[in-house]
Amino acid sequence: MSAIYGNGLSTFPDYPAEIRAPHGTISGVSGFQVHIGNDKVTTPGDFCDLLVAMNPAALKANAKWCKRHAMVLVDQDSFDDALLRKAGFQTDNPFAELGIEDRTLIVSPITTMTLESLKDFDMDQKAKLKCKNMFTLGMACFIYSRPLEYIYTYLEKKFAKKHPEVIEPNRKVLNDGFNYAANIQAIPNTYVIEPARNARKGTYRNISGNQAVAWGLIAASEKAGLPLFCGSYPITPATGILEELAIHKSLGVKTLQAEDEIAGICTAIGAAFAGNLAVTTTSGPGLSLKSEALGLAMMTELPLVVVDVQRAGPSTGIPTKTEQSDLYQALYGRSGECPIPIVAAHSPAHCFDAAFQAAKIALEHMTPVILLSEGFIGNGSEPWLIPSMKDYPEIKPPYVQGVLKEGQKYYPFQRDPETMVRRWAIPGQKGFEHRVGGLEKNHEGAISSDPANHALMIAERQAKVEKIAASISELEVLGEPEGKLLVVGWGGTYGHIDSAVRELREAGEKVSYAHFDYIYPLPANTAQVFSRFEKILVCELNIAQFASWLEGRIPEANIIKFNKVQGQPFLVGELVEAIKKEL
Repeated sequence: MSAIYGNGLSTFPDYPAEIRAPHGTISGVSGFQVHIGNDKVTTPGDFCDLLVAMNPAALKANAKWCKRHAMVLVDQDSFDDALLRKAGFQTDNPFAELGIEDRTLIVSPITTMTLESLKDFDMDQKAKLKCKNMFTLGMACFIYSRPLEYIYTYLEKKFAKKHPEVIEPNRKVLNDGFNYAANIQAIPNTYVIEPARNARKGTYRNISGNQAVAWGLIAASEKAGLPLFCGSYPITPATGILEELAIHKSLGVKTLQAEDEIAGICTAIGAAFAGNLAVTTTSGPGLSLKSEALGLAMMTELPLVVVDVQRAGPSTGIPTKTEQSDLYQALYGRSGECPIPIVAAHSPAHCFDAAFQAAKIALEHMTPVILLSEGFIGNGSEPWLIPSMKDYPEIKPPYVQGVLKEGQKYYPFQRDPETMVRRWAIPGQKGFEHRVGGLEKNHEGAISSDPANHALMIAERQAKVEKIAASISELEVLGEPEGKLLVVGWGGTYGHIDSAVRELREAGEKVSYAHFDYIYPLPANTAQVFSRFEKILVCELNIAQFASWLEGRIPEANIIKFNKVQGQPFLVGELVEAIKKEL
């Protein structure tokens, strides 16, 4: 609703890792954070103005995030003795026990009011109880001065075909919740958040990162004139990409849910050999399993996009929590000298462009590419300005040209001398028969264990990846181009660091910020940018993996590290304090 209204918006879903945590316990609490504003919003926010807690466990898990002036809205009907004890409360006053009795407390019998609202509808008790979220939403709409018409339209659009019988009950409950909030005396103030002032004109929609990745890949297949194939195995939090791609058969998308991670990437490599834009999606544990086949894609020099939506690890780790700890694996996690370009998405909406660019690099440079996303941006959402495809460049794979003359032969590993990219022959092209594989070959495609040839081919594959730097955008700096401190981030830390730096700059501090969307190769001007600053503060959700990578590539830079590994995004406040310390 806020996206349609025109607000700046950022969301963060926070789910438990347990499949079926015990009902009423802290470990089973799911949360959804929404941050709206009258300007661009780049983070889901640090602390909340309104906490909605539908049971004691939800209150206990999230009370620490309430601002001093926050409103706390709870369903009084769920705060019985049994659920209070399950949540670990020792007394009958959870607000005093949590130290939040000075907040604005809105203790409402939401369940009772919902059942009363629906007493004249022919619905069973379970169906009626499902509507209490809509009653609560009605209350929130009063608090935030939101018109209900947006939700009425949504309900009709969503349920008209399959479940028209639920439209009217939900409309009534929503309206009754709004009126209930307007009539009680417990809500001292309401908010009015106008549409964003400086947004670019155009048509917007709310989009999640996983959905944007899928659409970016579809856009790339259209621009390349190639069918899209995705071979994947479901894994949290990347499964949504496979699910989204599976919807779009009408756009030439083929999807295969493979029996395991290895089969997923191997089917994709086969599709690449056959001339498709090939994709496989996964998270950290799956990337580990794909490593041998990823080496095969690199050796055969076939275009392939591997999407890794990172989660907290190692091993199974905390599947529903976010992290940036797969970077070392993406850079080094294969046998032998195996250079693979790495692109990182920085927000839910940016996932579209990041996926498009990853596919463009893969197809035009004949290489697998790893696209790093994160659980935070994969599941999170924000408004996305729907682009015009005419504004996106054509993708031009280096196909073999023409027909071979008598006596001529196609050699698969002969390269363009400027880009070091080999030409792509699709099976079935007469005269371009060839073989590629995991064994080392010479330029003619013949298997070779000659030491000098091996060294040459390794050097050429490395050079091919390094030369991609000439085709990607240069590193940009927010703020002064030189000074005492440059704050650096990559991936999903973008919004939080951007907010922290802007807050400090508005307070008069001299601090600049550079964000990396391209990890390997680095933008061509990286060393030049770093040379203008005394210190480089690298902020990331791991134990300094990108900072170490930068130290190795630009040893003369004075790298300072600020890290967090808690399965949660940065808070803007903690970044502000870290930057102040270095200033």
